Amino acid sequence: MTESKRKSVGRPAGNGKTTSGHSQSLVRGLSILEGLAAAPGGLALSDIAQIVGLAPSTTHRLLQALHQQGFIAQDAEMGVWHIDAKTFRVGNAFLEARDFVATARPFLHQLTAETEETANLGIRDQGMAVFLAQSESPQMMRMITRLGSRAPLHASGVGKALLAWLPRDEVERILHTRGLDKVTPNTLDTPSRLRDALGEIRRQGYACDREEHAIGLNCVAATLHDENGLPLAAISVSGPAARIPEARLAELGGLVSRAAREITTRLGGRLPSAQD
Repeated sequence: MTESKRKSVGRPAGNGKTTSGHSQSLVRGLSILEGLAAAPGGLALSDIAQIVGLAPSTTHRLLQALHQQGFIAQDAEMGVWHIDAKTFRVGNAFLEARDFVATARPFLHQLTAETEETANLGIRDQGMAVFLAQSESPQMMRMITRLGSRAPLHASGVGKALLAWLPRDEVERILHTRGLDKVTPNTLDTPSRLRDALGEIRRQGYACDREEHAIGLNCVAATLHDENGLPLAAISVSGPAARIPEARLAELGGLVSRAAREITTRLGGRLPSAQD
């Protein structure tokens, strides 16, 4: 092998300009996937073009490339684009790589068996709570969350459980960036009310969502901690307020917080004190 050939091994062919163009296309393609992932009903070409800031013709070429690779598909009848199976497989690889999801699943099933309500696991991503795993209630009327769906941190049980154990400066940054939108009349929409609630969560060991994310739905959640005592994820039990009234929140809080402690211990995490 000559010296010139040895230098080229392991490097992409072409000049820097071409590589930069490919990188830009990749970023735009990933932006399209993120936009479609956040839109369960799919998006029209014009909406996607607005997301990536490109002309519809250029956007369509990117869509065709993603479609040919199996990442997205088009609804021929509605004309909208949506994520396809390959995107799901890539996302599922993340779940398989994070042991806390597999470790938590038996506990979610146990919580559902004990409470007959839906149990969820969620993480924090870009200032939102994202749901990754679920054990469905056997009841006819039950809470079901689409995996991958998002909820505001300040207006959900899982979200508040995660916020409660974050460093205070990070909480303030999230509040400044995301704000405190009033999702329902019960949402904690002022910094003082939310700070008081987070202090209570640390003291009692679990968070309550009293119809703050959806009217008629109550939720109790507790945090899974990593080796530094920081929030890794949160688990919850949710159901209709008629079956989870105020009088039942403490009972469910005990069950959920106990499960969260056991999962944390199995993961080698550290349980922080309320003063941390």
